[in-house]
Amino acid sequence: MLKPNGVGLGRIIKAAKCSMQGFAASWKHESAFRQETTLAVISVPLAAWLANSVSQFALLVGVWCLVLVVELLNSAIESLTDRVGLERHELSGRAKDMGSAAVFVSLVIVALVWGAALYERFV
Repeated sequence: MLKPNGVGLGRIIKAAKCSMQGFAASWKHESAFRQETTLAVISVPLAAWLANSVSQFALLVGVWCLVLVVELLNSAIESLTDRVGLERHELSGRAKDMGSAAVFVSLVIVALVWGAALYERFV
């Protein structure tokens, strides 16, 4: 059976191209994604300075990667919801609110992990 996106290396290349298009669209259309990406990039040298170990560095950077993943999924939910219809609908609002809540939880995780690392470093 032929797959529409191909198989093997061709599929990997097409998937990578789709991923880059997703990053570009998120950067262009989503200010929250731009802000969170900027904070994530700034956090890398800060994490290198703050971390007491390689695994702690990975955790400090990884939680920001989690935020970006959740923001990308939230943006996808919002785009698809808007594609279905722009009129106010309880389920559309609920879907968007749940996506927003997921981003909020990911940011709480960042605050907890970075707070713990700061506490260990300075207290």
